[in-house]
Amino acid sequence: MKEYKFPEITRLDQLNEDSFEYSYSDYMKWQLQERVELIMGKIFPMSAPTTLHQQIIGELFFTMYAFFKHSPCVVILSPIDVRLPVGKQGNTFKTVVQPDLCVICDKSKIVTQGIIGAPDLVVEILSPSNRQIEMHEKFEAFQASLVREYWIIHPGEQWMLQYVLNENRLFELHKKHENLSQLASVIFQGLVVDVAANYP
Repeated sequence: MKEYKFPEITRLDQLNEDSFEYSYSDYMKWQLQERVELIMGKIFPMSAPTTLHQQIIGELFFTMYAFFKHSPCVVILSPIDVRLPVGKQGNTFKTVVQPDLCVICDKSKIVTQGIIGAPDLVVEILSPSNRQIEMHEKFEAFQASLVREYWIIHPGEQWMLQYVLNENRLFELHKKHENLSQLASVIFQGLVVDVAANYP
């Protein structure tokens, strides 16, 4: 009996974005030009970053790299696949995201093909096309996976949100910044970054 071969997935329109649940193993087989994330098995296309987005994330990385250089923690920039435990069934991961920047202090989570498990700190830069995902779907996924601190930065509207996981394992709003200024980490004492350093 001849074995049936599934067609190679090279375009997003070959996939069912609404009703079908995909896994990390499906994700790894795709040959898409677009970058996508999986959250609870659902596909979320990613938008291309703006120049300002890259300038801000570069400043954050530069500061954090220097801060953590002689510590057990590692700072990693996107694109990097982060497999989160939320929605996991047995050994099958259903959530794979690419945070703009994350800090991992348990180096056993870092493998050849990305990160397995929750980072300690995650930073996401918003754009008009990804606001819903970062503020809702990814927010819930990071919270359920026990990310300890989550920063959301909106360069266009010039505000920043800083969430910290509380004793009930829920994100609590630590501070809302009404402009792009400095962010001081709660879980990493002494870590302060100037988000506005490259803002025009």
